[in-house]
Formats: sequence, structure tokens, C-alpha cells
Amino acid sequence: MSEAPGAAPAPAADLRCSVVELRQYTLRPGARPVLTDLFDREFVETQEAAGMRVIGQFHDEADPDRYVWLRGFPGMEARKAALTAFYLEGAAWREHGMAAAATMVDSDDVLLLRPVGPGSGFPPADGRPPVGAAPPESRVMATILHRGAPVDAAFAAHFDATIAPFMAGLGAAPVARFQTEPAENTFPLLPVRTGENVFVWFAVFENAAHLRDHLDRLARSPEWTERLLPALAADSAAPPERLTLAPTARSALR
Repeated sequence: MSEAPGAAPAPAADLRCSVVELRQYTLRPGARPVLTDLFDREFVETQEAAGMRVIGQFHDEADPDRYVWLRGFPGMEARKAALTAFYLEGAAWREHGMAAAATMVDSDDVLLLRPVGPGSGFPPADGRPPVGAAPPESRVMATILHRGAPVDAAFAAHFDATIAPFMAGLGAAPVARFQTEPAENTFPLLPVRTGENVFVWFAVFENAAHLRDHLDRLARSPEWTERLLPALAADSAAPPERLTLAPTARSALR
């Protein structure tokens, strides 16, 4: 996506994110509530004021010391400008960055992604609850395919024509679909994973029970286990990875 030089930045909720970071942090034991509170208070509006969109913040339900979040940018040069403004020039990171870093064991597990095609990214946000709101009951699932080759038109078309309708029939319609962004990291102070090709899709569930029901129906479906999944993962470099995520109180994606 092109970036108009000198154009006024769009409101963060309306940013068309042609670049998305999927960030998975390993935290010190018991530190997740500390980072969650700090992030929701200090790092949402301040990042968005710097030119990025905070798409969602989550607790990984499979690991109590795992914090997962998503942020987006209009493009790679906009990413560089926004991250420079936030991490090198902004007051929020200067004042609270050390406290955030103290909760972390590792923050380098980052996938740099781009939408598979027009309309496959996250839609504009509907708003965000204020500080102090209660976490929602909803759940988000991210499925990551570790492919042996970049996503091509045939794979994307197969997913849209076959996999997406099948998932929708089991109550998990994909809300966004992404592939690896192969461009050089424009802000090397924050490492990203390189040398791999992934395909990632996201689904949203009303609550944890609906997510469990979907996973149970998936596991009991011969169509999925014997035909669709083997074909989908035929050239995968590693088994599919599934993240089951509980949105924090201020996550826009919920």
C-alpha cells in the first residue's frame, strides 16, 4: 500500500494496516498482571498517537506467563517513523519502558505480517473500553501455518473457497488472514523472525465455551482431520500452531 508523503495521519482506529506485528512475549513468572495493567494504562493511546494502531492485547490461555499482542501500520516506512517516535522520542516509553521490560524474559518472538489480499486485514475498530473496564468473555484464536514456501494465489484462493466456509460452518469464520511480510525490518532495534513463511488466520468467539465447542467439533470432524488439514499443511515446515487468546480489558479485537 502506498503512503502519501506529508498526509495527515488517520485516526488509529481507522488505519488501514498493510503491516501487522504479531508479538508473543515470555514473561517472568507471575508478571503478566503487572504488564497487562501497565500496557492498558500507558501504552495504548501513546502508541496510537505516534502513528500506529494497537489492534489487540491478550493472555495466552495455554501459558500463564505468555502475553500476546498485535499492532498495525500503514506501511513499512510508516512503521519506522511510528516506532522511532514512540521508543526513541516519546515520553511514555521513556517513563515506563524499564518497568515493562522488567516483566519480560523474551520479547523477540515477533512475526511481521501483511494481509493476504484486499479485505483480508482487520476491519476498523469499533472503539475501546476505558481504563478500569472488566475484561470481556470473548476469545480470539490465531492459527499459524508454517509453510515451506510463500503464500501464492492458488493457496489463498483454496483457503477462501474451501477452508473459510468450512470454519464458518463450525462457528469460527476467519475475520482476518495474513502472510509473512518479507520486507527488511525498518526498525532493527526491535527484532522480528526471519527466514520463514507463515499463513495466519484469526477467528473470534463469544466466550470460552464456544471456543471449546469449536475445537471439539474440529477434532471430531473426519472432513477436517483426514482431508482438509492434511491438504492445508501438506508443504508445512512445522506442525500448525494454535494460539487461544483471552482479550485484556482494553483490547480492541475482542
